[in-house]
Amino acid sequence: MARILVIDDDLMLGELIRRVLTFDHHQVITAASGVEGLSKYQSMRPDLVITDIIMPDKDGIEAIIEIRRLSSLVPVIAMSAGGRVNSPDFLKIALALGATAVLTKPFTPSGLQAIVKEWAGPRAAA
Repeated sequence: MARILVIDDDLMLGELIRRVLTFDHHQVITAASGVEGLSKYQSMRPDLVITDIIMPDKDGIEAIIEIRRLSSLVPVIAMSAGGRVNSPDFLKIALALGATAVLTKPFTPSGLQAIVKEWAGPRAAA
């Protein structure tokens, strides 16, 4: 079991991710903005972070940069559909700035589970 922080301003998607990962026995905390996500990151020190890229307030790129200032070890999965411009460049930028892996929206529950299993570390196998 891993402690996972999910940062996404789409509350329905955040809840879906929480349910899928809770089914796999992970502890999942959600945040609806980059600001809220960074606050929760500092208080809970998760084993894995999943963040959307395009969000108001503080976007996922800014969140990744801040998380990397705090820890170079925690895996960060960036996810995006590309927004209005539908560009995969957001995910390339996220990787260049410290994301460990990327997940393109839309994704399947099994796709989410596979990437989390790969990056959540030894707690994921418990």
